[in-house]
Amino acid sequence: MPTGPALLTDRYELTMVAAALADGTADRDCVFEVFARRLPHGRRYGVVAGTGRLLEQLPSFRFGDAELTALREQGLTDPRLLDWLAGFRFSGDVDGYAEGELFFPGSPVLTVRAPFAEGVLLETLVLSVLNHDSAIASAAARMVGAACERPCIEMGSRRTHEQAAVAAARAAHLVGFVASSNLEAGRRYGVPTTGTSAHAFTLLHDDESAAFRAQVDTLGVGTTLLVDTYDVAKGIATAVEVAGPQLGAIRLDSGDLPTLASAARRQLDDLGATGTRIIVTSDLDEYAIAGLMAAPVDGYGVGTSLVTGSGAPTAGMVYKLVERDGLPVAKRSEGKNSVGGRKSAVRRHDPDGTATAEVVTSGPVEPREGDRQLVVPLVRGGEVVAPSSPSGALSAAVAHHRRVREALPPEAWALSRGEPALETVTA
Repeated sequence: MPTGPALLTDRYELTMVAAALADGTADRDCVFEVFARRLPHGRRYGVVAGTGRLLEQLPSFRFGDAELTALREQGLTDPRLLDWLAGFRFSGDVDGYAEGELFFPGSPVLTVRAPFAEGVLLETLVLSVLNHDSAIASAAARMVGAACERPCIEMGSRRTHEQAAVAAARAAHLVGFVASSNLEAGRRYGVPTTGTSAHAFTLLHDDESAAFRAQVDTLGVGTTLLVDTYDVAKGIATAVEVAGPQLGAIRLDSGDLPTLASAARRQLDDLGATGTRIIVTSDLDEYAIAGLMAAPVDGYGVGTSLVTGSGAPTAGMVYKLVERDGLPVAKRSEGKNSVGGRKSAVRRHDPDGTATAEVVTSGPVEPREGDRQLVVPLVRGGEVVAPSSPSGALSAAVAHHRRVREALPPEAWALSRGEPALETVTA
């Protein structure tokens, strides 16, 4: 029997609900806050991603017969708990940073106000989605920046969980990747998809010429031919011989890419294929992309490093109770402290429109000229009020991210390790 997202959670959330129902605290008005205490080591900013996916799943976060049966089978048999879960529907409010927004240490990325039992149930789902997608988007944004307007293609599906691959493709597109190899991302979210062939297709045929001819006959001369199965120089010569000088692109997937790309450009130009583009792949990350900036490369295909967050596979976000019945509460554990009370946040800018600080306060922020409010309504009374269609939510996030990136100070683009590009000012 199929189940929805309600079981994509941790058991301790249900045991807390059971105890709260028993002692009468389950209905206490509570505020939970999602934030990151710090950015991954050396990163200058993070990107909020996954909000649209989270809001997609919220209406179906319910406990039907299949979910309740699974709980009983796992030993959760408290009648009061099961009765409450059977009638559960999230009725609270959610506010947060718009998807595609930048975040910094202490940014109140998401705020959930609801009775304790309702709010605590969402913790694992919220963190699973936001931590994964924000990590991928944050890494992908660095790659887009390093590419300096050369197009990047996401092609990491074979390097991660099948559902994570779809989310990664979405997150990468959000920050500027032009396409993905993942077909489900295309169906579900409208991400443009692309792909031609792998080395196996060349090896299938008796020689490169036959493989290239089959591909060109099927896809046209504008296709991209993979030329490094055997000898690159011979592969390029064969590709142009088969497709002619109007060949769309060649792909290099191994070896010393800067040297090979330079040699390939000279060879293509000598053969009259001056408009044929050079696409490179082969375990690229933001540093490798930056290292190719002087090479005659026209685009990048990125896989493993992208879908694993380029060394930071989680955004490090936490979900903490910060207010109970209108009173601030805070965790005081050493190294894991939090600040009590519901937060407001603005991005401060100088007269030229460059962002200068992240201002986070308990209570309303006294606005200044150039301030931009960061917290927006997402859910009211359990009903989603943000863009609701999967493709519509992603399009809005893409546009928002493009706008906010333009306001970053120059130091934000550095790939070298450093402090966050904006200071978080708390009050």
